[in-house]
Amino acid sequence: MRYLPLTDADRGAMLERIGAPSIDALFADVPAEHYLDGPIEGLPAHASEMAVERHMRQLSKQNLAAADAPFFLGAGAYRHHVPATVDHVTQRGEFLTAYTPYQPEIAQGTLQMLFEFQTQVARLYGCAIANASMYDGSTACWEAIVMAARLTKRHKALMSSGVHPHYVSVAQTMAHFTPGHIDYDLPVLCSNAGDDKLIARIDEETSCVVVHYPDVMGRIPDLPKIAEATHAAGALLIVVNTEPVALGALEAPGKLGADIVVGEGQALGVGLQFGGPYLGLFAITNPKHVRQMPGRLCGETVDADGKRGFVLTLSTREQHIRREKATSNICTNSGLCALAFSVHMTLLGEKGLAALAAENHRLACLAADRLAQVPGVNVLNDVFFNEFTLVLDTETRPLVRELADKGVLAGVSLGRLFPDGDGRENGLLVTLTETNTEEDIETLAVALQEALAEGDLA
Repeated sequence: MRYLPLTDADRGAMLERIGAPSIDALFADVPAEHYLDGPIEGLPAHASEMAVERHMRQLSKQNLAAADAPFFLGAGAYRHHVPATVDHVTQRGEFLTAYTPYQPEIAQGTLQMLFEFQTQVARLYGCAIANASMYDGSTACWEAIVMAARLTKRHKALMSSGVHPHYVSVAQTMAHFTPGHIDYDLPVLCSNAGDDKLIARIDEETSCVVVHYPDVMGRIPDLPKIAEATHAAGALLIVVNTEPVALGALEAPGKLGADIVVGEGQALGVGLQFGGPYLGLFAITNPKHVRQMPGRLCGETVDADGKRGFVLTLSTREQHIRREKATSNICTNSGLCALAFSVHMTLLGEKGLAALAAENHRLACLAADRLAQVPGVNVLNDVFFNEFTLVLDTETRPLVRELADKGVLAGVSLGRLFPDGDGRENGLLVTLTETNTEEDIETLAVALQEALAEGDLA
């Protein structure tokens, strides 16, 4: 297939139809200083396909892959072992090529998978109803904020300082560019304030309180306490979970007072995938709120012969219904990722998920105890699941780079997540999963001690 299939005549006909004198006229709004005045420096003008492939392979060898080094990164994207069965099922043609069932009743296999997926998410989150997935965790968080505003008729969403800053950024961006009669005000706590400071900010204008569980620094907030204060003010509690494996050990948010639970499903079945595609999860505890829930909802029924069947019960995205009646226009159904999640959950089962969570926590406790022995290292968290924060005597971004050069992916610098200089630049978020070994922990401890002893991390 040609890279540029259109002829000059084709382009001329299109320009004539839209009334533009030239292709350059389509870019008239772009300031002149942003135009290139020649070829991009260092980029060859032409190369054969084989030469490009060879060059790209050489570049790829500069990567340090997650499987090729002791790996302690997390912060919302987790490396777990994905069974081979997951890939085997998701690669089947009837799943791999299927998109949203626009003629849903003829896609019984897809609908049944989504129905089972919804059941798994609802049970995992301790909720009554879950939808058939969303684009990713961050946009699901925004959709929950909008849903809370519709339900409460209030304008202010309060986000805890423990919410992942990328989720906060997405919410702020969407709030800025979302048209409509609701003025979304998103004040964000920018300190390391605890639950009491968060509760003190709740008032009669608050539509919802957004809490991360466990939070971006690995801490576990007191959800019942926050829920009580939130509901007393007539607001809704939104709980964000980015590590679903944690819910094999922690109580489900829906059972602790959450009204809406959203999260990222990447950790189960999907893999890191260089940052995407990922999988948004969305569930509610009150069935009366179902018509305000974004996305699609698959239901179970019987056909004319009394046989079990599945239907697309609700579809509230703007592609399917009148735009002014839609609850969302970004609730893309990540169907293949939802399938991978569901297959992995099915393989684990309840006991398997609990055992996996226990192993993650065991390794994290071993790592925290060992790293606390390194001079100049303090463990911030008293309670955590598989992530915890180290506080060092030095900025951690140079340290992370130095350790990566030595073949150890030590964790995520809080200075990278919070670049505005709010005092967290000496924090290092360390994550352990079942893919780590006790030898990995010792390697990290030794490498960290050596790097800190050397001192010069500029």
